[in-house]
Amino acid sequence: MSPGERRSEALGYLRGAADRAKRRGYIPFPPAFVIAPEGDGGPPPLARLIQGGRGGKVRLRLYMCITMMATKEPFDLRRPPGPNGWTQMLGLDSKTGPRQVARNLTWLADNKFIDLQPQWGRPSAITLMSATGDGGVYTQPREEGRYVGMPVEFWTRGWLLQLSPTATALLFALRDALGGHSEPQYIHTAKRQRYGLSSDTWTKGRKELEAQGLLTVKREPQGDFYDFTRLRNAYQLSLERLDDSPSWS
Repeated sequence: MSPGERRSEALGYLRGAADRAKRRGYIPFPPAFVIAPEGDGGPPPLARLIQGGRGGKVRLRLYMCITMMATKEPFDLRRPPGPNGWTQMLGLDSKTGPRQVARNLTWLADNKFIDLQPQWGRPSAITLMSATGDGGVYTQPREEGRYVGMPVEFWTRGWLLQLSPTATALLFALRDALGGHSEPQYIHTAKRQRYGLSSDTWTKGRKELEAQGLLTVKREPQGDFYDFTRLRNAYQLSLERLDDSPSWS
């Protein structure tokens, strides 16, 4: 099967999963998943998910799909896809995909993002755990107040399949940092560091989001009258772009 055929098949599975879960609007993630608390030197859960090279791609996409699909308390999947099903949903190679899926589901369980419960004759049931990775019970982010929302079109239009883990992580970070601002905003260095993304990761993700039409970065003066000539990057997201398909590569 060609990459294009795998992608078309994966899009069908993703749209079917969203329909079965009756997902509309935004899928919520808690801010603590995206950004570390002030004074905490460790990376937030999202940054941990994408660490470790190429393995982070499958790991992040698996976790995002599980979160999108598990909609009701206790936020579990009693009849989840098996390794072959996940392979098709994520558009992976049929030969190597099942092993990648099994390995990364185990990673998610070992790191307390999910709990796996063996089931006789079926794939293990999956239960979401706290998005902070502390082993606590998962709670609906909307009930906690503020949340970082990702439009369901991120899944159904195929952005999940196209964007790299780096670009996806930066998109989450910018969704959190910019909030509901429609005007370009500067993000202070101290806050940027709390997302756990290196300067190289930030730059690579930025270029990818810009190339896809999701992000505009402007050089704007910051500060008061006495240092107004200092130019800094101001970020503006174009989330309406997610309503369309990505530029495939």
